[in-house]
Amino acid sequence: MDFLKDTELMSKRRLPMIQSKTTDRYQRMKKTSSIHLAMETKKSLKEIVEDFPNNPESMDYFYKLASVFAGEEKINTNGKKVIATTCVQVPTELILAADAHPLRLCGGAYATDQIGSEYLPAKTCPLVKSTLGLMHLDLYQVDEKPLAVVNPTTCDQKRKLGEVSTDLVDIPYYTLELPPTKDSEEARIYWQKVVKKFSKYIEHITGNKITRGKLKKSIKSVLEAQREYRKFYNLRKGKPVIWGKDAILITNAYFYDNIERWISNVKQLNAELEEKVEAENYIANNRSPRILLTGSPSIFPNLKIPILTETLGGVIVAEEFCSTSRMLYDTVAVDEWYIYDMIPALADRYLKPCTCPNFTPNKDRERRLLEMIKEFSIDGVIYQSFAGCQLFDMESRKIGKVLEKNGTAMLSIETDYSPEDHGQISTRLEAFVESLKTRKHIERK
Repeated sequence: MDFLKDTELMSKRRLPMIQSKTTDRYQRMKKTSSIHLAMETKKSLKEIVEDFPNNPESMDYFYKLASVFAGEEKINTNGKKVIATTCVQVPTELILAADAHPLRLCGGAYATDQIGSEYLPAKTCPLVKSTLGLMHLDLYQVDEKPLAVVNPTTCDQKRKLGEVSTDLVDIPYYTLELPPTKDSEEARIYWQKVVKKFSKYIEHITGNKITRGKLKKSIKSVLEAQREYRKFYNLRKGKPVIWGKDAILITNAYFYDNIERWISNVKQLNAELEEKVEAENYIANNRSPRILLTGSPSIFPNLKIPILTETLGGVIVAEEFCSTSRMLYDTVAVDEWYIYDMIPALADRYLKPCTCPNFTPNKDRERRLLEMIKEFSIDGVIYQSFAGCQLFDMESRKIGKVLEKNGTAMLSIETDYSPEDHGQISTRLEAFVESLKTRKHIERK
């Protein structure tokens, strides 16, 4: 835990308002943060791999891939230009069609959170602070620096980040303007225009034209990824053959991995899991409560809640996160494979099914959670809210009432990336898991 103490000490030494990337002080700060990030990564991977029995052999690829945060090696983009995004609402098919590599920038590290804390208000969401720290120090997971950061207006803090960090991040921001509602025809038409405009921007900065053939190919590549993810998703509906902490790691890998390589390795994992189902080689018994995670997204290496939940006897069989199921669940419906039909179809795929609390009203999220509770035979829901994440925090009470009416127990936890609340959260999770076990035992009688 020495790296955590070192990081906290570093955060207490007030840095100058702006750290020029050419100064010795900045380079020392980057080196120190890189060391802390590496230690945090290795610690999280050690818990994920060593503290759990019966990990699938096919997970070795994803464990090794996650080690890019330790800085030992970067993802090879094969010379492709990189377009960074900050949200699941960016149509990555357009980036792929421009022969570029999409990179989702959502920081999940305490080490970079502490850097972002120096430049943002104390009550800022840790994910936003961590993302700023990652970009300010150029700690990207890929071997090419991004040409631009595409910033959708789904989160007020992320949206403002593009404006307030111009003197900290030397990459241009592109604001992708989502409508505040998704249910009206006006919102749909507006969003389609935004996506068309975005396609032209991608062509401009990459210097590569998005042709009909390239866009069709990229849509089909993402559809193939979604097909494999759906198989994985459906395998988790039965008796558990994989831990939730692994499921989150797999979907997080989609943030930065080469899409063809990701598909190939998920396909291999699915085949292994199907063999486990056939052999009845389960990771837990019937007493283990089946848990759904929702709220603020879990992003590696900050898997504090998932790891604690499962070490205490629960099994996470589903997640309703923008970093997991919401990212790959819904597919594009194309009527005609012409470019002016494909782009509107893409726009619809990223707007209509979305359950982000950014949209008002947001009844779809309530509906989706109730569907998942039934599909996955959920015993209890853990609602994770990051301190400063106003959207998910504001919806927690409403969701709690919906679940209570449904007869589903929910535990609401507010946390951040700091390890300081580990003991308190562990106590609350242990009590919740034990209550679910007792309830299952009574219901079986």
